[in-house]
Amino acid sequence: MSFSSALTYFLGGYAALVVAFYMLSSVFPIAGFAARTLAAYISLIICAIYGALASIVLRIFGREQIAQWTTARAFKYIMALTTGITFEIIDPKRHLDTVRPAVFIGNHQTELDVLMLGCMFPKYCSVTAKKALKNVPFLGWFMSLSGTVFIDRKNSKDARDAMAGAASEIQRRKQSVYMFPEGTRSYAKDPELLPFKKGAFHLAVQAGVPIVPVVVANYSHVLYIKKFVFKSGKIPVKVLDPIPTAGLKSEDVDELTRNTRELMLKEMVALTEKIQNRPIAVPATSGDGVVHASGADATLS
Repeated sequence: MSFSSALTYFLGGYAALVVAFYMLSSVFPIAGFAARTLAAYISLIICAIYGALASIVLRIFGREQIAQWTTARAFKYIMALTTGITFEIIDPKRHLDTVRPAVFIGNHQTELDVLMLGCMFPKYCSVTAKKALKNVPFLGWFMSLSGTVFIDRKNSKDARDAMAGAASEIQRRKQSVYMFPEGTRSYAKDPELLPFKKGAFHLAVQAGVPIVPVVVANYSHVLYIKKFVFKSGKIPVKVLDPIPTAGLKSEDVDELTRNTRELMLKEMVALTEKIQNRPIAVPATSGDGVVHASGADATLS
């Protein structure tokens, strides 16, 4: 059997399995969870292959800075088709189109945040990643080809040192970056934020670029892994006004981090109240909501 024949059989069988689970979901809700999980994985694989090819072509024409944007948009449309899930971007002042370069930051809930990036990712923006990933086959190659901003944590004493090289890249290439300051997924049932790490804020201050908070409503009504909930739906995402960092120094980062987190938490509660149609109190924060650990590992997930 040739490779093309084997691939055709595999994709046909995979699609049939997804459709079967969708048909069963009206009787067994957990089947809907299985169907959308399978659909999401195959969508991700298809877009990863497309992204690698697009990065090569765009790099030839000197346009590698939009490779992650075009891959993200492909994932947005494929996921809407295969899972019925999308994110509605609320950006009345068009900050995503007009603010560049910048450090975009957002709350991190589940693996579905990859789709959120697919829906809102601006042009001339990239994710950040550990420099160690640069040489990983396929993933590292795609990151390098698509203009990822790499951060050297291994040889850095603290968050400020780790961000120095990345800040230079942002200034030189006028490339924005997107980071999750919580550092990991919260998997929360109700709107809440984990303590923020300071790496993104050190990066913005060193590069002299604004911070643009991006707030996603809690979407546990769409995806809640602990209860095997995975439904179709539209999830609101609000882009807040840029926070300038001009004139700030490293000693101002703690306050900048704390104030930004408080602003994002209030907006997250407000968005969630609207979409879930229920009153929600702003959760109390233990401490000041800022990770005070030193070392480069406090910079990014």
